[in-house]
Amino acid sequence: MEYQTFFLVLSCLFPFIVYAFTISNRRNSRLPPGPKGFPIIGNVFEFGDKPHQSLAILSKRYGPLMSLKLGSRTTIVISSPDISKEFFHTHDLSFLNRSAPKAIQVGDFHKYSIVWMEAGDQWRKLRRMTNEYLFCVQQLDASEFLRRVKVQELVNHVNQCCREEKALNIGECAFTTSLNILSNFMFSMDLAQYDPKSTQEFQDLVLQVMQAGAKPGLPDLFPILQSLDPLELIWPENVYAKKMVNIFDKIINERLKTRSTTVSDGVSTEKNDVLDLLLNQKSNITQNDMRHLFLTLFVAGTDTTSSTLEWAMAELMRNPEKMKKARLEVDKVMQNNTNGVIQESDISQLTYLQAVIKETLRLHPPAPFLIPREAIHDVVVQGFIVPKNSQILCNVWAMGRDPNIWSDPEMFMPERFLDVKVDYRGQDFKLIPFGAGRRMCPGLNLANRMLHIILGSLIHKLDWTVVGNKRPQDIDMGEKFGITLQKAEPLIAIPMKL
Repeated sequence: MEYQTFFLVLSCLFPFIVYAFTISNRRNSRLPPGPKGFPIIGNVFEFGDKPHQSLAILSKRYGPLMSLKLGSRTTIVISSPDISKEFFHTHDLSFLNRSAPKAIQVGDFHKYSIVWMEAGDQWRKLRRMTNEYLFCVQQLDASEFLRRVKVQELVNHVNQCCREEKALNIGECAFTTSLNILSNFMFSMDLAQYDPKSTQEFQDLVLQVMQAGAKPGLPDLFPILQSLDPLELIWPENVYAKKMVNIFDKIINERLKTRSTTVSDGVSTEKNDVLDLLLNQKSNITQNDMRHLFLTLFVAGTDTTSSTLEWAMAELMRNPEKMKKARLEVDKVMQNNTNGVIQESDISQLTYLQAVIKETLRLHPPAPFLIPREAIHDVVVQGFIVPKNSQILCNVWAMGRDPNIWSDPEMFMPERFLDVKVDYRGQDFKLIPFGAGRRMCPGLNLANRMLHIILGSLIHKLDWTVVGNKRPQDIDMGEKFGITLQKAEPLIAIPMKL
């Protein structure tokens, strides 16, 4: 947040804010404990630039169920598996709605996006369609070949860089691969090539859309500003989402034109991709539904996957003995593989690689607060009142680094998952990077396949050195907060054939 802008608006609208604060800031004495905030602004400064870290520190003092005031908005912060289970299992129906930031609401994206819309009939319809037509096991199995092709293209690109001793931006490469896997799954086409300019444009759009929901803007803190909006504070982020929607509109319109032409010619050219499947269900889904569904899936599916892969590679490079162990396992499984690329059927045999992914998701969850929920009505949790319309933040980053849950929580130790059956499919609440309950990530099964085959391919018969003759231990592991948790410094490395 721009604090200079904040104070400018605050001084101009001081009388209105005082009135709104007086009406709305009567904290219920039964709220969970939390730090006492400043008048009017509440705990905004304690939120900070890296709120997942600052709120983790505060939870050590006030407990794993904590309340804050962000401007006039009550925010409840969860930082333990037991309380997470109470919210997202016991009381899941009471917290089904999402807390959509005002920047998302400007273009009415919260009304059409499966991520942000209220949990009503439309949400249930779209959720059912994603389960039946996009991410069911049969559909994923049927589309495995295209993922294998896209991963082979990544391997070819890495091998070319090996020959040229050329450094790679691992996050960008992972993003390109994830983007093309999704675009071929959805549209039977690539949306990027393995060059920075080709990938950067779409990646920038995704990151900007992610930023729109990352931190509270002024209208989120003080709703009175939404109607006044003197500085158009929430407009810029919205432009990027509209650009992406226009891309998908163009693809849909071109497909409709092709389908109408082939029908008149009596020749079918259906590609049997997701777009065709949805167009065949046109009585149940509109074009507006489709374009917003694609917006959601591409934003959620590309950035989270590529970011997790970048963190995994950074951790493995910083821990050469664990890189070697993971590589040997992949190489052993690949001895009997004649295709040259890891197949999804191999994942079950790659137990150490699975542990690497779990450990990466523990330390670097894609969404450190998940997607904020909202209380539909007053709910009693642990003897405290969670008031209606309050925002719910589940600090999975803090849970992943809690010494009461994990031994040596700051260390990268995939071995911790070899002897315990902990999964991230929403049942083990100490590891819920994809969420839990009815609103957990619908694309988890696809993400699970992509993470393992891409990471395994990046380490199969390959070693990596840090650019600039740096020691692996010196890789910058700083974080950049958003809805997703990015590396502050991109991971640039040179691949070497073994």
